[in-house]
Amino acid sequence: MKKDIKIILISLSLLFLWTACKEKKIKLGKDIHFDKEENIHYGNNPEQVMDLYIPSARTNKEKDVFIMIHGGGWRAGDKSQLTFFTLSMMQKFPDHIFVNMNYRLASATSFGLPNQTNDIKKVTELLKNKLGYNPNVILSGNSAGGHLSMLYAYKFDADKKVKAVINIVGPADLSDPGFKNYQEYSFVESRLVAPEIIQTGTSKIGFASPVKWIKSDSPPTLSYYGNSDRVIPFTQEKRLDSALTANHVIRESYQFNGGHLDWDKHPNDEFFINKIETFLKKANIK
Repeated sequence: MKKDIKIILISLSLLFLWTACKEKKIKLGKDIHFDKEENIHYGNNPEQVMDLYIPSARTNKEKDVFIMIHGGGWRAGDKSQLTFFTLSMMQKFPDHIFVNMNYRLASATSFGLPNQTNDIKKVTELLKNKLGYNPNVILSGNSAGGHLSMLYAYKFDADKKVKAVINIVGPADLSDPGFKNYQEYSFVESRLVAPEIIQTGTSKIGFASPVKWIKSDSPPTLSYYGNSDRVIPFTQEKRLDSALTANHVIRESYQFNGGHLDWDKHPNDEFFINKIETFLKKANIK
């Protein structure tokens, strides 16, 4: 009986969130309201679109922004994969602005990098123009999106506006022997990084590995990895934590029960969202 009630409550919650997805005005609770703009173009490529959620109660206070970055092996996926997670995060952080973005996907004719990190930069520039100030950013992504969140924050954020990284099952060290068992590793080697951006003495794999760019001023990082993930090996969490610790960067990592796609299933999602809130307070960001 208790199990049936739990299933009903979860179903009602999903229905509530789905209804919110369809509206331009989103109500997520008695006092939680957001205005939504869908498919805002931030570039000339059809893939360069984003959804924007701004708290309806406008104030003069400059609000921080969560930027959500989907996974899909750098060459697939869509922002719709993170819609429910974004809405759940909005319930927990009602005073923040949220962006759920698509980015240019890698293909046989287009490299992933630097296009994808450039797209994150373009989104921050659009936000600056649209909001009238240069907001602090919290990057949050899963899988390839977690990788891009870390890589952008550690290497490409020249303005140091990224104040935290929320990494969910993201590959952090592409040179890890365990990661070389990744089914699409040949694609990672050949199509993830454009040769012309490689610096002298750096390999493609080294250039694309976030751990290689961690420094003492890298932003606090919270990670979440599955204890039975067959895509991202457990060694990735260890290598990331080791590099962050060696550089005295604030960090925490947690494991969930399940495989690569189970991080946003109940109760894993609720557990992690609560950890995000605690972590940002600890890092003096929220």
